[in-house]
Amino acid sequence: MLLADQDRRRWDRLLIRRGLVALDHAEKLGGAPGPYEVQAEIAACHARASSVQATDWERVAALYVVLGHLTPSPVVELNRAVAVGMAFGAERGLEIVDTLPALPGYVQLPAVRGDLLARLGRHQEARQQFAEAAALTRNERERALFEARAREGQQ
Repeated sequence: MLLADQDRRRWDRLLIRRGLVALDHAEKLGGAPGPYEVQAEIAACHARASSVQATDWERVAALYVVLGHLTPSPVVELNRAVAVGMAFGAERGLEIVDTLPALPGYVQLPAVRGDLLARLGRHQEARQQFAEAAALTRNERERALFEARAREGQQ
């Protein structure tokens, strides 16, 4: 289920509070954060926000820069592209995606690219990306989502 479609009222607030307390404790220990602490900070940004729109996407994007220095990978960069796209616009996110190496079989690359293209009104290109994502996934629900996204651009 997409983050935007989740009902945050159903999230387990007790577990979120426990996670935030643990993160606060880790921060108070001092020292340079490791990759798990940075990932926890990213999760905390989502957990603290009342909606996708209320998420501090600029902070999430900055945290992905830090995570990219700690554990460089195209997947971290793809996640940074999503955050940059949310914080600063789809064009900036797409610029990052278009610098990534090919990730054969990685369904999220065409899915993210398709989303950014759709947000830019480039529907034909978006349809192609969502069709590629649908062909790559083995998950039926995910395939149905990507096929539906591909059809959206035809309207």
